[in-house]
Amino acid sequence: MGRSISAFFMLIMLCLFSRVGVNAQTRHGLDSIPVSAIVVNGDTIPSITLQIVEVIDKLPKKFRKQREAWTRLRNAVYVTYPYAVQASRILRDVNSRLATLHDKKDRKAYLASVEKQMKAQFGDKLENLSIYQGRILMKLINRQTGQNCYEIIKELKGGFSARMWQTVAFFFGGNLKSEYDLNEDKDIEAIVQEIEIYRGSRAYN
Repeated sequence: MGRSISAFFMLIMLCLFSRVGVNAQTRHGLDSIPVSAIVVNGDTIPSITLQIVEVIDKLPKKFRKQREAWTRLRNAVYVTYPYAVQASRILRDVNSRLATLHDKKDRKAYLASVEKQMKAQFGDKLENLSIYQGRILMKLINRQTGQNCYEIIKELKGGFSARMWQTVAFFFGGNLKSEYDLNEDKDIEAIVQEIEIYRGSRAYN
């Protein structure tokens, strides 16, 4: 998206205080697929029987648009869900640490140091998100933390900062007070469950 709208994603970064980055994915198991084989003139040749499929016609335009919308949403959830999970974990750590800091100056210094680390680790990644992905991320943060981004910013940075970033969000068609609704966001929930099942399968294997 470029830096012309980087201010929009700065409000998302405020929700992602972090001391560690998102864990990189690693491959598990051998990078091979077992298949049947046949021997022809002494040579072993892989043999795969494909399922019979019936090609009827192209999808009607209406269904193509639905599929495109689903694909766009699915990609957005896959990109942003790890950030939302990280936000939930880190927010608990930050709140736990703040509970031990009773001096206003100490709290301010702590938040400033964490924010600096967070910007260094997530700044470039979040600036590469699209506005659409940013909206999905805000919903997922609410799903994981039980708080919307407005509440989180207000709690950590104060009401003035929350109102300022809310104005910026509206300018780009977003809303920091976005709430996750299981009925309204059932497609997002289905994709999240798909991710969790996939992760569980990888961990098991």
